[in-house]
Amino acid sequence: MHPYGYTVQMTETAMKTDRQGRLSAEDWAQAALDLISEQGVAAVAVEPLARRLGVTKGSFYWHFPSRDALLSAALERWEVVEQETVFGKLEAISDPRQRLRALFQTVAHEVKSHKIYSELLKALDHPAVGPVIGRVSQRRLDYLAASFRQAGMTRVEAQHRARLAYAAYVGFLQLSLQLHSTRLAHDEFESYVEHVMVTLIPPLTRA
Repeated sequence: MHPYGYTVQMTETAMKTDRQGRLSAEDWAQAALDLISEQGVAAVAVEPLARRLGVTKGSFYWHFPSRDALLSAALERWEVVEQETVFGKLEAISDPRQRLRALFQTVAHEVKSHKIYSELLKALDHPAVGPVIGRVSQRRLDYLAASFRQAGMTRVEAQHRARLAYAAYVGFLQLSLQLHSTRLAHDEFESYVEHVMVTLIPPLTRA
């Protein structure tokens, strides 16, 4: 019996691949994310992913009932991994300004995450994508607002600054990945990131 509650007939080759290669549902989900970053949500399909992973379609149906189930699993993986790898790393930083700087630096250099997010923004009308982007965006805004608040801003100021910071992030993605703006040289990009941090992160005020 399949974990989703129905029986799946696997070929002997696919079962052998799963036993020997230990291909997991997470492997399929990560492969789907890789494909999204390269070609977008519409490109996620069983056959090209099976070829990429070097297995048969039967291996896919051992883990998922449909392409939509795989897409949902991939989006869930992206959401969880982002939470752990980005925000999880910041928990040990007690100073809110240093935490914001670390966040901006981390986000600025997560290239694959940018590509995935940019492609998901193009597919907001998809029933599986919209809710995930909504949750992720709200979580990011709440985190920014809380950090700006801890850095000494009023509640309203912190909310405004969080929206401004997030708008700068999404806008830069649009320029770079969707409008194909001229790519900045390394030093120019690092200078831009520093300018954003200086502009948006409130300075330490001393009595």
